Order: sequence, then C-alpha cells, then structure tokens
Amino acid sequence: MKAYELITVLGPTASGKTSFAAALAKQLDTEIISADSRQVYRRMDIGTGKDLDDFLIDGVSIPYHLIDICEPGTKYNLFQYQHDFYRIYRQLTAKGKIPVLCGGTGLYIESVLKGYQLWDVPPNPSLRESLKDKSLAELETILASFRKLHNQTDVDSAQRAIRAIEIEVFTQENASKSISSSIPLHAPLHSLLIGIHIDREQRRQKISDRLHQRLAHGMVDEVRRLLDSGIPPQDLIYYGLEYKFLTMYILGEITYNEMVTKLEIAIHQFAKRQMTWFRGMERRGFTIHWIDASLPTADKTKQVITLLNS
Repeated sequence: MKAYELITVLGPTASGKTSFAAALAKQLDTEIISADSRQVYRRMDIGTGKDLDDFLIDGVSIPYHLIDICEPGTKYNLFQYQHDFYRIYRQLTAKGKIPVLCGGTGLYIESVLKGYQLWDVPPNPSLRESLKDKSLAELETILASFRKLHNQTDVDSAQRAIRAIEIEVFTQENASKSISSSIPLHAPLHSLLIGIHIDREQRRQKISDRLHQRLAHGMVDEVRRLLDSGIPPQDLIYYGLEYKFLTMYILGEITYNEMVTKLEIAIHQFAKRQMTWFRGMERRGFTIHWIDASLPTADKTKQVITLLNS
C-alpha cells in the first residue's frame, strides 16, 4: 500500500479535534496545517475559537500554519486556501515530515485531498445585483440547484450565499474551457483520515457551554473593536455565526438575549452541517476512521499510530 502523505484530523465544532491533532503532531514530531475558513483572520480570535493554547503540549509549542494570515474585512477563499496549503505542504514534506491537516471546513479538506482544479473566480456585478434582494432561504435554494461543489456548511449569511452562487455560475460557464497552464494541477493526496466523533447531546452541551464562556471572556468587545477599527459591518456579517449575530447586536438590530438565542441555534445547525459534509465525504469514497472524543488523548493517539502502522 502507498505510504500516507498526510494525516487529516476532522470533526464538528466542539469535538476537541485541535487539541488532539496537536498532541498527535507532538508524538509524530510534525506540524499542523489548519483547515478552518475563519481562523485565517487576525484579531478574530474568540469568535472563531482560536485557542492557541491548544498547540501547547506538555510545555512544547507545536508549529501551526494558515492561522492569522490575513486581515479582517478581506474575503479569503478556497482558491487561496488551496494555493497556501500546497506551499506549506511542500515545505513540510521537504523536511521529511508527514503534516497533520486539522479543521472543520469540509470543502477546504476535500479540495486538497482530491486535488481540485480551481479558478480564481472574479466578482460578477450583474449577478450580485440580481440576487441582492433575495432572502438567505431563497439563496440557499438557488445554491442547492447546483452540483454541490460549494461547501454549504459555511453559508450562513446572504453575502456568503451570493458568493457561493457566483462561484458555481462561473464554474459551470467555464467547465468546458481549458485551464491556463499557469495554474498547477494537484494530484490527490493519500491521507489517513481521523474523525473525532462526539455524541450529539454532548456536542450540544459543549457548544452551549463554550458560547457562554466566550461571551464572558469578551467576545462582544472583540467584535466591537473590529468595528471600531473601521471594518464595515457587512464585512463582519459576511463571516457568519458569531460575527454576524454580535454585529447585529452591537448595531442595535437585535437584543442581547435574541443574539444569544439565535447564535446558539446557528452554531448547533453549523455543527450538524459539518457532520453532513463529512458523511458525504464517506459516500464520495473517503474512509474516515472515527474515534470517540471522550477517550483519553493517549488512547486516541495509540489508535492512530496503529492505523499508520497497519
């Protein structure tokens, strides 16, 4: 059997995948490449769950990549992610390491495992104009009519849905065209896929507890500072989840209690969509080895080492 070129640790939000991936990376003397579509942004820390203490294992800092790489207000995308991933991946493999890819953004993960051939999709002003008055539910219906390349896990604001439709329209219109030779072709990667499985009710409780902890530790102030720094509200709303609902609260569009209730529901729905994507990956031919999140880290690590050696 071909040797593994990558180890992938995936799972829904609140499953504990990051801390486990860091412990595994320490055991294997390697580094982590993040697959999180929101943690790429600097100063968006509490809202994205960017707990960098997870990368400190027994006093040792585990090197990580593709976190804090761009400014809030920009719109980092799949094309950029794939480019950045392969750059880091080549650097690590050149040092003889098998990188650990860790995150919950299913499309980011699948794009590099399958070696998607992507376009850098430009804005489509006329399409945006035609969609600007549609509700999020209407936009989701339009998006569902496409061939499901786009990761609907992250589509929780109208702006993100419109961008997803824009990508799908461009892809369909250019499907028969040859891609420029300047865009490299990426071979699929042979990865060991580890899924961190957490019981649904336990996951819900952890999500609720974590939300209230983050609010108590200054998540509202984090979003207020981003707005005060000059980032337009719509740019923060584009990022969805915490940044969508906290921005709406700060602008006075919803009350604090409404914000907490709506956000809690949205995060639960987000975790469910993540699991739907991962189950879809299995139907698309990926083998994911699911490990119980409640097991001690040492036991989880032992299972992975056994799989690597089998």
